[in-house]
Amino acid sequence: MSHSTVPRSRAEAKTSKKRSGDSPDGAAAKAAGKRAGKRAGKLSFRLRFRRDRTLILMTLPAVALVLVFTYIPVLGNVVAFQDYDPYLSDNGFVAMFESPWVGFENFQRIFEDSAFWHALQNTFVLFFLQLVLYFPIPILLALLINSVVRPRVRAVAQAIMYLPHFFSWVLVVTVFQQIFGGAGVIAQILRQHGHKGIDLMTDPGIFKFLVTAEGVWKDAGWGIIVFLAALSSVSNDLYEAAAMDGAGRWRRMWHITLPALRPVIALLLVLRVGDALTVGFEQLLLQRDSVGPGASDVLDTYVWWNGIRNQDFGYAAAAGLIKGIVGLGLVLTANKVAHLMGEQGVYKK
Repeated sequence: MSHSTVPRSRAEAKTSKKRSGDSPDGAAAKAAGKRAGKRAGKLSFRLRFRRDRTLILMTLPAVALVLVFTYIPVLGNVVAFQDYDPYLSDNGFVAMFESPWVGFENFQRIFEDSAFWHALQNTFVLFFLQLVLYFPIPILLALLINSVVRPRVRAVAQAIMYLPHFFSWVLVVTVFQQIFGGAGVIAQILRQHGHKGIDLMTDPGIFKFLVTAEGVWKDAGWGIIVFLAALSSVSNDLYEAAAMDGAGRWRRMWHITLPALRPVIALLLVLRVGDALTVGFEQLLLQRDSVGPGASDVLDTYVWWNGIRNQDFGYAAAAGLIKGIVGLGLVLTANKVAHLMGEQGVYKK
């Protein structure tokens, strides 16, 4: 065989192979092979059910609870378009079909009420204060506890921080009243030293900061659980390798610890934004008389005082529906921002 015939035979083989692939019969054979491969790798529904039946049975109670207490009550939003009267029937569900329709009249009444807009403004102000002043504190506490070397000291610190979460809001407000009230510890100390006593619990100007401080004291310790769980998944080898490379404590925290917390922070931030219009009904209702409705009324208390308390259930349902729609929009927007930042958020792209 001559030296010139070898390249020609290889080129002819490649050309013939390409032509056979480009022919209809070759394309059909390739497609059939791909479909056969997919069928071979894909299990039937019966086999997948038999494989995962234990997990499915475990999730059924949770799915039933969500269905009964979350999705079925959504049907009650029809009350927002009615002049609902539960006394039209012995069954409140049947009364929904007998109540007269009023269309968007309840929504019109809400939008024309200046008290609604004032309550909505207070709600967003409280939300931004809690987002700026409260949200970072559990992260800082988690970093602080994670830096403690002795396990016994860490366990005691966690228990002390968790404890206020189990207190009722009545107890929390009482504790703050005994400290910052007109007859509280601070006011008594000032009077003993010849100064005028203060009563921060009845000052509308600082009420929003006081409410935020109450929330921090009560729930900041409980909020560190998720962050500590995320930190526990970080390998110690990363810290040891960084320390061998000369990285100090702050650099290790900046380049290892905080990146490990970033997905969790993004997820919780999205969830917190979706819960922006819920800023503490019981907490604010307990302190409403001391500072007045102008400083303490938020959307939840507005619904209570103007809807449920007056038995205007259609009006209350309309306000609740507005709250749900705005919350859904905030969740979708915040999740989109998380995707743009490269994080997963509540759900994937």
